Amino acid sequence: MSNQGTKKGSSDNSSGAGAGGSQAVKFARRTASGRYVSMSREDLDMSGEFSGGGDHMNYTVHIPPTPDNQPMDNSVAAKAEEQYVSNSLFTGGFNSVTRAHLMDKVIDSEVTHPQMAGSKGSSCSMPACDGKSMKDERGNDVVPCECRFKICRDCFLDAQKDTGLCPGCKEPYKSGDLDDDVPNHSGTPLSLPDPKRDRNNMSVMRRNQNGEFDHNKWLFETQGTYGYGNAYWPPEGGAGGGGEGEGGMPKSMTDSEDKPWRPLARIIEIPTSILSPYRLLVALRLILLVFFLAWRIRHPNTDAMWLWYMSVICEVWFAFSWILDQLPKIHPINRETYLDVLRDKFEMPSPSNPSGRSDLPGMDLFVSTADPEKEPPLVTANTILSILAIDYPVEKLACYISDDGGALLTFEAMAEAASFADLWVPFCRKHDIEPRNPETYFSLKGDPTKNKKRMDFVKDRRRVKREYDEFKVRINGLPDSIRRRSEAFNAREEMKMIKHMREKTGGENVPLEPIKVQKATWMADGSHWPGTWASPSRDHAKGDHAGILQVMLKPPSSDPLFGSPDDNFLDFTDVDIRLPMFVYMSREKRPGYDHNKKAGAMNALVRCSAILSNGPFILNLDCDHYIYNCKAVREGMCFMMDRGGEDICYIQFPQRFEGIDPSDRYANHNTVFFDGNMRALDGLQGPVYVGTGCMFRRFALYGFEPPKVDPKPNKDTETEALKTTDFDPDLDVNLLPKRFGNSTLLAESIPIAEYQGRPIADHPAVKYGRPPGVLRAPREPLDAPTVAEAVSVISCWYEDKTEWGDRVGWIYGSVTEDVVTGYRMHNRGWRSVYCVTAKDAFRGSAPINLTDRLHQVLRWATGSVEIFFSKNNAFLATKKLKFLQRLAYLNVGIYPFTSMFLLIYCFLPALSLFSGHFIVQTLNITFLVLLLSISLCLIGLAILEVRWSGVALEEWWRNEQFWLISGTSSHLAAVVQGLLKVIAGIEISFTLTSKASGDDEDDLYAELYLVKWTSLMIPPIVIGMVNIIAMVAAFSRTINQANPQWSMFVGGAFFSFWVLAHLYPFAKGLMGRRAKTPTIVYVWSGLIAITLSLLWTAVNPDAGGGGGGGGFTFP
Repeated sequence: MSNQGTKKGSSDNSSGAGAGGSQAVKFARRTASGRYVSMSREDLDMSGEFSGGGDHMNYTVHIPPTPDNQPMDNSVAAKAEEQYVSNSLFTGGFNSVTRAHLMDKVIDSEVTHPQMAGSKGSSCSMPACDGKSMKDERGNDVVPCECRFKICRDCFLDAQKDTGLCPGCKEPYKSGDLDDDVPNHSGTPLSLPDPKRDRNNMSVMRRNQNGEFDHNKWLFETQGTYGYGNAYWPPEGGAGGGGEGEGGMPKSMTDSEDKPWRPLARIIEIPTSILSPYRLLVALRLILLVFFLAWRIRHPNTDAMWLWYMSVICEVWFAFSWILDQLPKIHPINRETYLDVLRDKFEMPSPSNPSGRSDLPGMDLFVSTADPEKEPPLVTANTILSILAIDYPVEKLACYISDDGGALLTFEAMAEAASFADLWVPFCRKHDIEPRNPETYFSLKGDPTKNKKRMDFVKDRRRVKREYDEFKVRINGLPDSIRRRSEAFNAREEMKMIKHMREKTGGENVPLEPIKVQKATWMADGSHWPGTWASPSRDHAKGDHAGILQVMLKPPSSDPLFGSPDDNFLDFTDVDIRLPMFVYMSREKRPGYDHNKKAGAMNALVRCSAILSNGPFILNLDCDHYIYNCKAVREGMCFMMDRGGEDICYIQFPQRFEGIDPSDRYANHNTVFFDGNMRALDGLQGPVYVGTGCMFRRFALYGFEPPKVDPKPNKDTETEALKTTDFDPDLDVNLLPKRFGNSTLLAESIPIAEYQGRPIADHPAVKYGRPPGVLRAPREPLDAPTVAEAVSVISCWYEDKTEWGDRVGWIYGSVTEDVVTGYRMHNRGWRSVYCVTAKDAFRGSAPINLTDRLHQVLRWATGSVEIFFSKNNAFLATKKLKFLQRLAYLNVGIYPFTSMFLLIYCFLPALSLFSGHFIVQTLNITFLVLLLSISLCLIGLAILEVRWSGVALEEWWRNEQFWLISGTSSHLAAVVQGLLKVIAGIEISFTLTSKASGDDEDDLYAELYLVKWTSLMIPPIVIGMVNIIAMVAAFSRTINQANPQWSMFVGGAFFSFWVLAHLYPFAKGLMGRRAKTPTIVYVWSGLIAITLSLLWTAVNPDAGGGGGGGGFTFP
């Protein structure tokens, strides 16, 4: 960040001179408000401030800010309005006025950070005014007049509107200085940096003996320059001793367009030594399956045609299902990102960006929650804290939380999290903490001082740990705190009403009727909570409340704000203490409206964020999924900002889980899917969207197709923002309200989001790019009309007669809205990318209990059945969906139906043992060779897939086991549920009916051993019991035969054992801890076994008959 001064007479010989002439002359002066005004030489000549003849020096001059010479806030009115917005709770909705409730306090505890809602300054000096003065970014009082008269926002606006005079000194406010725009140094090639300061040298802040600031001491210690008319000459060798690059500029100051182009990411192909044999085995197994099925069809078992029919039908379906699952896996890939290139291209200082302001696009992060009783507020608060502390330009971030329950508990928990972030976020930045979820970080085992360089780390960590423990106590105590507060205020209201009634009747001894006071829920400032009350009433219930919007943390300043040694008792001298923007949102809900669950909440977040921050990219997380890798967002941005990134609709990150039992009994990690299937889809058109940990391009969510190559050759698409109709020629501008609603601000934000989301046009392959530097300008401050517009777009009526949920945003109509939303984007021609980071990007929780896991899989399978019977079936996809990608989406909708054939096939070994017949008439050598070859191919495929995906063999086997468990339970129930809904319109649900308590609450995996009975357990129990009984019965019958047919028994017993081996984790789950099994399991097992035995005896009473030797007869 240095300025290159050159002499005019020698400019031709300078290596930095342009080819066409000498370098332009730029002068600057600093106004009283801190604004830098550029002046030409002619302006100085006319003003008499410059004189002299002959050669003159071309240089830039300014007075740098010193500790006693700080610029005033550039727009007191704008900052006052922004502070008013952040301190107000906005409510509104259908047929109601949008109101802004100014809150004196948001939470009971003290608020310290100046960005946070409820942060106030000193008392207003106006008579009879109890307001608080405004604060700047550091929390200091903002005084709009040189007389230092403290005044609140309302009084300041009134004074400006009425007389324009300061109430203190009776002098006019300097509106010119107050309304100056923030100086944009990004376009000033010769602007000067602040001289480097040694922030650890506290003598700079000291005064001399007379109490005045010692300028000479400041100049000496900072090695700075001072005074009007003094030029700043950079030290020899360039800034920071980095040497000079091309044109005489320091290497670190070279513009990005002057540097050689480097990619931000690249594809790493799977080694051919693994992939070629893998593809060969796929083709070989496909051929073997054709021969095997042909042989089976040509050789029926005439002794048991019913057994042969069932087995052949099942085997044909399994072959079809295997093809749908296997073919999309033939082109897996890996990817690699270059974070250093990203930083060098977007954030390094250069002549056009001497301050190093980031040119990265904005990012909006969404977190959704619905019920604080099911989703603990502490877990959500830790997720928010991990988001606020991520490694991304603070001014580019905005975090939004959607509280679909409208609970005051969630609201105050988020306010507490924002307050604690004042300490946690700078601590993470100072000591490079990882992970940045405080609960996870303080629970890590091992030495916390490893790789820590600062000497005060132990002291800081001890302090933050103590504050976090107190934070947890406050969060966990919020339910009781809110209840006690509400009871106290309700009692006060009751007393007021009794007093009013007594005054009205004229006597205290007059008998009164029982007073009925509405049991409201009260906020910390003594006002009614506009959301859901503990005692529900009209307009204050879970499905009936107004829309609520609160800017918990207002947008930060555009430049870094460094702390001081006294901040929160920790030394944050070299640490940026700014916090990202944080917004609490609870959309309006009213009876009679379909709010579309999570998909509706996400769409409300999309509209709300488009009005407030309009980040071109959106990252959505579940409330229990926190950011484990603080650089994960940057890694995703490498793909979006790279060559060809303009047609990427989203970046999907793998889901990783914590708290899973070491053996992963129920395949909760799901690594075969996340590391195998998703990595393979990445080599096609991209992975499917799985609901969380996904970075979206906002423009793709709006239902547009990806940009076409040179749609208008005469239009400079690299530097000009396109209109909405340029992306969709069939979309009439007048019909925008029909698609997006009647918000003008929302419609105007669409082309802006598209333009800001483009990669930099620094490569010929970038057809839709933007020039560098356009995103360095600071964002506009928030004002009340903008927030009021955001409240209107989250009302329950806004989506009426629009395309939200049908074409725009998250798609409605399925419980797995995530898969459908991703499918719609791929169907329009977009592609997605799978980003597997070296360190897990996000981590979350997963159910380790058998019943909870089955119900989770049931919900996924039900959504797949809904997709199959809807217009989102991949059979109906457009030509823009690639063939193998179409097969993958077909498999998504078809895989639950495999459960019907799997259920039958699991009973076939038992039926074979009971009947004494096998699926083939004789164990022909051809049948055995084909069966063995197919099995060996399957083993070979598994080994190779484990190698290219990185999945452990044990994890692969756990996945196979749970595939059979879920296929015979949850998937089957989903098919039944879907068929009843489609054919008869009947909706049924499988819910928990009983629950057993754990034996050891201190055990980390105590939930694993809980046995919660559900009807989903019936089919696997029946399959297991029937196969066991069949093996025992067949063995008894065979051993008692005169001529034992051991080959038939071994064939049937082998397949029965195959079924039981897959059901082993299910059996362990039923046994619970110390082999304690619920009585209901024995009851069901006994009833089912007796029923099947009697049924078999009635159908085939002579099944056990055999020649001589006393044949075995099943009772």
